[in-house]
Parts: sequence; C-alpha cells; structure tokens
Amino acid sequence: MKVRDVMTRQPSCCLPEDTIETAARRMVECDCGAIPVIGDLNLFPIGMITDRDIVVRAVAARRGVQLYVRDCMTTPAITVTEDTDLDDCIELLERAQIRRMIVVDHRGFCTGIVAQADIASHTSKRKTGELLRYVSQPSAASDPTFAKT
Repeated sequence: MKVRDVMTRQPSCCLPEDTIETAARRMVECDCGAIPVIGDLNLFPIGMITDRDIVVRAVAARRGVQLYVRDCMTTPAITVTEDTDLDDCIELLERAQIRRMIVVDHRGFCTGIVAQADIASHTSKRKTGELLRYVSQPSAASDPTFAKT
C-alpha cells in the first residue's frame, strides 16, 4: 500500500505570516489538529503548526495570541512522497516521533497529509498500536521548556 492510498488530499495550509489565531480558526473549520506551513503560494512545505504548538509555545509560555505561525511552528517539514510505501512512512513517523506526515508530489508541492487516524483506518490494530506507542514516548521535544531551533 502506498501513501497516496490513505492520505487526506488537499489539506488546508497556512503561511508563516498568518497569525496563530488564523491557524487555529482553520483547524476548527477543517476539524484537524495540524496544518502544513508553506513557504509561499507554490505550496512548498517548510513546517507544520499543530494545536499543541499553539498551546505550548504561545499560550502556556504566556507569549500572548498576537503571534504568527512562524513563531510557533515546528520546523523543518518532514515529508514523504505520494508513492512512498506506507510501511516506510510509518517507520519515519515512529523514528521522528510525530503523529502526522506531510505528503508532497514529485515537484515538492504539498498534496496531502497522513495522520494516525488515516493509518488506523487502513492497517492492522497491531501496526496502529505500535505507531502510537513509538510516537508517544517522552522526548526532549515534549518538554514545554524545550527551546525550538
């Protein structure tokens, strides 16, 4: 099975210059917890902004809500292509300890996203459980005091 078979197509994206309020509203509208950040209108992904990024890096750090996506997003963008084998994508999610993967086409343009829910809908309970276990392990990045590079 390939990534293209399970990915959510045409995800909503945002720009680094968008406010975190704009990103949060887009998450509500799309019923999602993460949005790829593209560097320009050519759809090249440069990072990801998650609901957790907003809470930990803005609200909990008392930095206020008048911040921009670039102030809170996670970089660099970790991507796979549409023709990546799903098992390889799962392995990369586990190694990077991330819950969502940006999908790009052969030009590097953002065309989709693969989330844990997509994998759970298309693979075995065992494989889904292993993914959840690996990405949920504590890491330095899960510490709210973690300094973003």
